[in-house]
Amino acid sequence: MHILQLCPRVPFPPHDGGAIAMYDVAAGLVRAGHRVTLLAINTPKHRQPADALAHLGPNLRLVLVDVDTDISAGKALKNLLFSRQPYNVERFISPAVGEKLLEILRTEQVDIVQMEGTFVAWYAELLGRQHRQDFRVPPLVLRAHNLENTIWHMLARREGNPLKRVFLQTMARRLEKFERRYLRQFDAVAAITEADADRLRALHCPEPVVFIPAGVELDRVQANPEIQPKPRTLFMIGSLDWLPNQEGVEWLLREVWPTFHAEFPDVELHIAGRNAPAHLLNLRADNVFMHGFVESAPAFMQAYDLMLVPLLSGGGMRVKIIEGMALGKAILSTSLGAEGIAVRDGHDIVLRDTPAAWLEALRAWARGTLPTSRLGAEAARTASDLYDNRRVVQRFVDLYAQLLVPAPAGTPAHSPPA
Repeated sequence: MHILQLCPRVPFPPHDGGAIAMYDVAAGLVRAGHRVTLLAINTPKHRQPADALAHLGPNLRLVLVDVDTDISAGKALKNLLFSRQPYNVERFISPAVGEKLLEILRTEQVDIVQMEGTFVAWYAELLGRQHRQDFRVPPLVLRAHNLENTIWHMLARREGNPLKRVFLQTMARRLEKFERRYLRQFDAVAAITEADADRLRALHCPEPVVFIPAGVELDRVQANPEIQPKPRTLFMIGSLDWLPNQEGVEWLLREVWPTFHAEFPDVELHIAGRNAPAHLLNLRADNVFMHGFVESAPAFMQAYDLMLVPLLSGGGMRVKIIEGMALGKAILSTSLGAEGIAVRDGHDIVLRDTPAAWLEALRAWARGTLPTSRLGAEAARTASDLYDNRRVVQRFVDLYAQLLVPAPAGTPAHSPPA
């Protein structure tokens, strides 16, 4: 098959969860013998050269369109006052991207168009408007990395600043309206967690809504026996320009760390993540170390002991948890942080949701009564059994095959939006 994958950024290097999820599917499809044209918005923040994916071979073609998606206070205010589109979607709407998308579909035989996430879902309407007898639009698949409006609703509910809360509520409502409208324009939606699949159906998303988790190329996260974790260390890793990650770090440092540090002053907390805001990057807290961006997430994870995921808002799936599991790390997470991952509390992960419960788990770890070796071994087994990228890619191939079954005579290949 020839799959056209539309991405809101170049998914390389595969350092963060979003990039990993997009890159591994593209790479897996190519390794399975399919052809992929990856049309990517080349953003200032994640700019890459035209040959960034050349290592995947001739069956992967990268097509780049430069778009300025940088956040601007002036543009955000203008959007808030004069637009009905969510600002975080409007930033990715570009006539140049639309023209390139149409050009590829008019001049090449494409079997499936897969759009990666809410931020590029607008282009489904563009394709719907182009539906003509002489222009066949292939089946459209939305890969729902998150249900974006749920994240913003969660953030708004916990925001203490009244002005910021109004802004978050406005964006959440706009995102919900946007997602309700655009979900109906796809032939299938692949949810990254079962919980998100349920949320999508609650928005009256047409079937099929299928659950296809994120996978991980296990060869990329092989444990290095030469790296031994530093004793008495905790660590966190995740993109710190993502609001839910910022919220989680701030919660941990405010609600958990002061008490725990007072009881176990020798323990170190190491935090890594790109684009940390100034108040986190310049943090002054005893035995808390901010690493910023790290070149190798697996090497960072192996350098320290217990992995922490204090996520309070969000949707989708934490690919970093899967990577940590594959490396055999013991992980302490909130239930939401591990949502959509087939783990069991006390078996291959530790799940706690309140500051008091986190403190109890951390005390057990510090006193050596948390069975970290067993938890890590079971986590590695779960990752290998369920989240090997080859299994995930096959589920996408099966979905594509289902969509490509010939329709009854007289049925259009793709209907224009209502």
